[in-house]
Amino acid sequence: MIKSIFDSYGTPILTGLFIILSIVETKFQLRKRVQNRWKRMLINFIVAIPAFALLRLLFIPVIIWLAVQNQQYQFGLNNLYSASLWIKFVIAFVLLDYSNYIWHVLLHKLPFMWRFHLVHHTDLDLDISTAFRFHFGEMIGSVFFRGAAVLLIGASPAIVLIYEIAFEAATLFQHSNTKLPLWFEKVLNTLIVTPRMHGIHHSMVKKETDSNYSIIFSFWDRIHKTVRLNIHQQKIVTGVPAYADEKELSIGNLLELPFKAVRKWKEDERPNDGNYNDLRN
Repeated sequence: MIKSIFDSYGTPILTGLFIILSIVETKFQLRKRVQNRWKRMLINFIVAIPAFALLRLLFIPVIIWLAVQNQQYQFGLNNLYSASLWIKFVIAFVLLDYSNYIWHVLLHKLPFMWRFHLVHHTDLDLDISTAFRFHFGEMIGSVFFRGAAVLLIGASPAIVLIYEIAFEAATLFQHSNTKLPLWFEKVLNTLIVTPRMHGIHHSMVKKETDSNYSIIFSFWDRIHKTVRLNIHQQKIVTGVPAYADEKELSIGNLLELPFKAVRKWKEDERPNDGNYNDLRN
């Protein structure tokens, strides 16, 4: 099933989306770059190699095995009620996305997990290559949390694989440096996370980083009041203040980063720009 769904359909879809977004973000740039694009891309891709290997060889096989157990033993929420396959699909899909909202919050709030997620946030620019910049330790941690979510939700193997493809596609889209027409992005953002919304999450201002945790559906942040949409994109300085020296962000240092003492966040407050109901240019 992994080969027939994820490899046969997911990989070409995600590859095509990566190529399209790479071209679009080059022509329609949302935020000004501060680093050499190709040097960053090389660093991000090499750092991502262990995480990618674990994604395909550990994470996906484990969560699919757990989903098979759901079917075999009728375990989890989706097996506790009778409904059409489509209704069960929608419920499981939405709940899987909610579990990833919670997981993202925990990555920021739990000191041990922040060590690993910090690697992702130290990128001094934000573009589609940032979507690959994850430490392999974070991938190992996600096996336990997201695996437990699959069990509790009672998601089937097909739903899990389809959600994972959507999850990866959303990650590519929201990290891209793509400047969409503001009116169009406002419409999209009523339902899904967009580049402007997620760009705020990568700000060096702590209260902005501690917002916009949603992965696919943006309404989780609205429900939990963690949404922040009123920051002008050109005011955003991307990264983590204590790790703002480009020379320190080498491949070796990034892979070693979670195993060193974590530096304190140097506060950089921004004046309150009003309500959080708009999505500024």
